[in-house]
Amino acid sequence: MKGEGKMMFKSKMKWVGLIGLILSTFSLLVHIFLARFTEDGVSEYQSSVTIFSWRPIFENAEFSKTSPLYRRLWGPVRRLESLHPDASPRGYYADPSYRANGFIFVRIQGGFHEIRNSISDVVVVARLLNATLVIPEIQSTTSSKGISSQFKSFAYLYNEEQFMAALAKDINIVKTLPKNLKGARRKKKIPSFRVSYSASPYFYLHHVLPVLIKHSVVELVVSDGGCLLASLPPHLEEYQRLRCRVAFHALRFRQEVQELATRILRRLRAPGRPFIAFDPGMIRDALAYHGCAELFQDVHTELIQHKRAWMIKRRIVRGKLSVNSMELRLNGTCPLMPEEVGILLRAYGYSWDTIIYVSGGEVFGGQRTLIPLHAMFANVVDRTSLSTAWELTRIYGREANLIDPKTPPSVEEEEKHESWKNVGPRPRPLPPPPARPKSYNIEGWWGWVAESDNEPESTVMELRTNAHKLLWEAIDYMVCVEADVFIPGFDRDGKGHPNFASLVMGHRLYQSASSKTYRPDRRKVVKLLEETRDHLYQANHTWVTSIRKHLRRYLLDGLTEASRKSKSLSFLSHPVPECSCLKYDPTESYVNASSPSHSQLQATLGAVHHCPAWMDSQIISRSKDKESEEDLDEDDSSSSGLFFRHNGSNHESGGGEINKEEAQLEDQEEESGEK
Repeated sequence: MKGEGKMMFKSKMKWVGLIGLILSTFSLLVHIFLARFTEDGVSEYQSSVTIFSWRPIFENAEFSKTSPLYRRLWGPVRRLESLHPDASPRGYYADPSYRANGFIFVRIQGGFHEIRNSISDVVVVARLLNATLVIPEIQSTTSSKGISSQFKSFAYLYNEEQFMAALAKDINIVKTLPKNLKGARRKKKIPSFRVSYSASPYFYLHHVLPVLIKHSVVELVVSDGGCLLASLPPHLEEYQRLRCRVAFHALRFRQEVQELATRILRRLRAPGRPFIAFDPGMIRDALAYHGCAELFQDVHTELIQHKRAWMIKRRIVRGKLSVNSMELRLNGTCPLMPEEVGILLRAYGYSWDTIIYVSGGEVFGGQRTLIPLHAMFANVVDRTSLSTAWELTRIYGREANLIDPKTPPSVEEEEKHESWKNVGPRPRPLPPPPARPKSYNIEGWWGWVAESDNEPESTVMELRTNAHKLLWEAIDYMVCVEADVFIPGFDRDGKGHPNFASLVMGHRLYQSASSKTYRPDRRKVVKLLEETRDHLYQANHTWVTSIRKHLRRYLLDGLTEASRKSKSLSFLSHPVPECSCLKYDPTESYVNASSPSHSQLQATLGAVHHCPAWMDSQIISRSKDKESEEDLDEDDSSSSGLFFRHNGSNHESGGGEINKEEAQLEDQEEESGEK
């Protein structure tokens, strides 16, 4: 009986174990299924329960959007409301020919803004030469850079299908070269041109086209952020509009990047407040090129000078190694520091609880340079504080683990080991210690600054990080374009060309011209800052008024400066008047349509043609209260006092009494349009 009982007990235990194993297997399969097919749901769930590093702090939950102060800080620029995007062809525009002259294969090098400029240029070149464009290869996102094998070069950043569909009526596009030409390219038997930043149409028509017709294919290497003259002759104006169609319609980021940027925008707007996007533009290359080393201290100055010496050796920079950074800063050549931008915004009237989104993959000097901005504004955020590490990792795709290759031992070390093995019986000396691999502190870089005049070669991990930075900048780009207000700290890159911020300003000018985009004149701003350097945080009312007048005035005057300085280097930084049109409310009188404000707009932007009739139905009449929105200016006592103090007197829905004398003066400026 006891034996039978034991057998029964063992049998039951086996069944229990079997059932437990089946349930465990079923549970594992359910978890795998959920992880595989409900990623979006998990993402939304995570976004709702994850404790982000940003917890918005507001002085008052109520936020009035009807006050005059709100309209002054966040409302549209009234004189630019009649400017609208129009990049469609304006005359006869033939479809691309099916009998093309050959294929153009393009390799693009550079950062985010250089890639975007270059793609627009190569599409125009393909149209100019009647050639079929192969989807461009972005060198920093090739498989050799350690990125996920899920994506090919172009598709790592942009949506290929959207790119091809949007330009179907402009040029012929294919994903790859035909097999015979692909083999010739591998053997390096196809003609190649390394084109300059401002190559002329003449160069392409008289040097590239004959080679293209002869060989049926040419390769273009674009390394300077562009490959075609920014300012084209008047008879080629349609090609400028093609640039706009490429940059503002065809170049869409791939779905995962678009979705994450949309989620970040939704989280920014969740509190129900508008926000400012700020791009510092403080990268090491730009600081070195423009000679701004002395704005920093200790090792950062040395790093900038090291980079400048490297640029001089390669003739990227023509000047001297040692320059007077303070003098260059006074001339407006160096970027505005985050602290200075914060002071401008506080002086203009933005309260301490304003949401500020800081863009950019790198702020040279680290978080230390942003401390004053954080002290002035409680809600300073970036993409890392508005997303989880899991969300950022997901856009990279499945990446292989990288193992740094070990350095092979030197011949001398091998001889020492061999001699040690052949030494007589013990005791004998210990073998030499293994050589420690040379490594550098990437955050500080001072390990190699003292050792070599050359920049260290990038490891595969660093190359992968550079590819990731393109995705980070794509997210920042979308957020900056959609921001209620945008302000740049600098508008030039490490080659003296328009940078990321310039492209953002150009896109905003095209897409929504009346959105507030501050374009401060750095030379004049620095002069104003120096006037009250010892009392920056206790500035008087006169100084605050001067800052406000400058920022308001350069909402329009900044366009004139951009047309003069930036457009000749990058068309996308100022795509008007070629890609815009003017339309007026039909209820307005003819007198209003030809008022001084409209005349000044024409003088600022150039000859802007009237929008086609089909766009008139989309006009929304402006309310009468907007007519006086720029006449009002609040006398915010807190703005001219302690910028760091968090008190109730600076809330946006309140805001002090209107200074009538100042309002009248500004009204006169608006009426006369004085410079």
